[in-house]
Amino acid sequence: MLSVERPDDWWEVEALYDLSFAPGRELLSSYRLRDGVKPVKPLCLVARDEAGIVGGAIRYWPVRAGGAPTLLLGPVAVHPTRQGEGLGALLIQSSLGRAAGLGHARVMLVGDAPYYGRFGFERLDGVEMPPPTNPDRVLGLDLVPDAWVGISGPVTSWKDAAQATSMRA
Repeated sequence: MLSVERPDDWWEVEALYDLSFAPGRELLSSYRLRDGVKPVKPLCLVARDEAGIVGGAIRYWPVRAGGAPTLLLGPVAVHPTRQGEGLGALLIQSSLGRAAGLGHARVMLVGDAPYYGRFGFERLDGVEMPPPTNPDRVLGLDLVPDAWVGISGPVTSWKDAAQATSMRA
């Protein structure tokens, strides 16, 4: 069962991320973009089984890519005992559908192109994540046609950019 992450879910979701990712994950460039910024709450989903145990989670964060409002997907994780069941795909597809329904134009992430390519993500040439980030792992997806056309430049934290009244556009 998917639901929007609640404040009470925070510890369980963080424990899942700790289990799923290498130590020091908070030192990655994508975490620096999230520091001091609240996630995009309606897109942060938790998957629980019939017993209420967290099997997967996904979060999104507001950033600016080349000055344009953008969603940063991640992290997404599935508990090792639940991998191979399609739970990661369900989290990604459901959250992307919600993002489009809320009027967001574009999504980016840092990840494995063969995995995320099946959801429509492609390499973003000219969009620069803070170092050290492999440019081949900077991927984007249009939620509206041509949303990434003409977008290039650095990815910056939402708090570092001029505050906008809306994440959409």
